[in-house]
Amino acid sequence: MFNGIFAGITWALETVLIGWVLTTSPFASTEQALFLAPFVSTFLHDLFSAIFLFVYNAVKRNFKNVIGAIKTADFKWIIVSSLIGGPIGMTGYVLAVNNLGASIGAVASAIYPAIGTVLAYIFLKEKVKWYQWIFLVLTLCGVYGLSYSPSVNVENFVLGLVGVFMCAFGWGIEAVILTKTLKNAEINKESVLTIRQTVSALSYGIIILPIVGGWNFTLNLFTISTGGLFPVLALAALSASVSYLFYYRALHKVGAAKAMSLNITYTAWAIVFSILIFGDYSIINPLTLICACLVVICGILAATDFKELIKKKD
Repeated sequence: MFNGIFAGITWALETVLIGWVLTTSPFASTEQALFLAPFVSTFLHDLFSAIFLFVYNAVKRNFKNVIGAIKTADFKWIIVSSLIGGPIGMTGYVLAVNNLGASIGAVASAIYPAIGTVLAYIFLKEKVKWYQWIFLVLTLCGVYGLSYSPSVNVENFVLGLVGVFMCAFGWGIEAVILTKTLKNAEINKESVLTIRQTVSALSYGIIILPIVGGWNFTLNLFTISTGGLFPVLALAALSASVSYLFYYRALHKVGAAKAMSLNITYTAWAIVFSILIFGDYSIINPLTLICACLVVICGILAATDFKELIKKKD
């Protein structure tokens, strides 16, 4: 449970830092920059994360485990989950935000625990109690409240809807595949994450950036004055790497359904970091306070099996 909650807290920090990066002049100067910003920032984010993980594995002398994971029969599933969760899931999120507006896009990213819980119930036979479903729905309602905006600008409903399904199913399926893969005693979490971030960065660099025409823009970032962009982006990538490590531990220890319910609390923790880092008290109002409490409390309750808890106390 702690691993899942801390995954949400560190992902919230990553979210706030990435949000600041996307407001800097290189990413917000022209219409082309605004269009390319999510793709380029995600590529650099995953690239920095992969570099951090390679350093982490070098310090811990874990490369033999990474190579060992590559040699296992489950390696193909690690690749599949990396592609589904990284490029497909994240690209779907970008499509949803760009075409349905930021508020609906944020809700789309939060639907994946519901999809993942259903898939975990079907394929992994994870038991989900009736009250856990209720708490999960209440958590999603809280997320909607946090991201609600009365002025939603819908550019392309069909394309946005495609993005919602890509995002929700991509991240949900990734969690289920990873939960199954991490049960293999020959594979440790650090190895899976290193492969995941490397595959995601490569797929963005080799496939997605050429398709959207983003390589020139990416290379120009290294030739102009970008202020604190790269240090903050690197810090966001480091925070994401830590978040993923805790998230993978949660997937392994409590299963996909419970881990996703805990991880989604990042939407509430992000408010705390926005206040602490940027002093943005404007986001505090009765609606956000109520919804933030709803997300955290119901997210934890959705991951709690009260029968197991009572047995442990006895």
